[in-house]
Amino acid sequence: MRNGGAVVASAVCLLLGFGLGLSAKDKPGGIGVLRDKAPKEAGLAALAEAERLAENGSWELIGIGRVYYLMGDKAKGQALFDRVRKPESSDWQRMGEIYAEAGETEKAESSFQKAFAMNSKDDTGQSEVGAWYLRNGQRDKAEELFARALERNPDDVWHYVRAAEAYLGVPRGR
Repeated sequence: MRNGGAVVASAVCLLLGFGLGLSAKDKPGGIGVLRDKAPKEAGLAALAEAERLAENGSWELIGIGRVYYLMGDKAKGQALFDRVRKPESSDWQRMGEIYAEAGETEKAESSFQKAFAMNSKDDTGQSEVGAWYLRNGQRDKAEELFARALERNPDDVWHYVRAAEAYLGVPRGR
């Protein structure tokens, strides 16, 4: 009887271990996505896994699209931006910042204008975009946005920090 119980217990353990092994093999993600790969291959694998996990979250799609866009695969990045359903003001702001990072002034400005059209009271966005305008030599537009932001919220320290960064040529802080 004892041997029979040991055999059954061994069989159960074997089947359980086999099942766990198969489950782990099929489960994507984790460090296995990155480990022992060349940097570019690991980065692309990380992006693919991030995209799988993102589903249709707007900030996630924009974040993943940013990496593609700024690494030079603008078509893939733009395709991810375009997957954002019903972009909100903050989505347009983020896409505008990516276009600005890529040096695409017209696309950046268009995105910023869409953000403002959706939320004209976003004083944080106004100060950030104002700083961008100043860095791009458009002081009048910059100061118009700084004025609106400071009128709405004159005690926001970050409005002054964004203005100071831009006037003094310091890269934008994150």
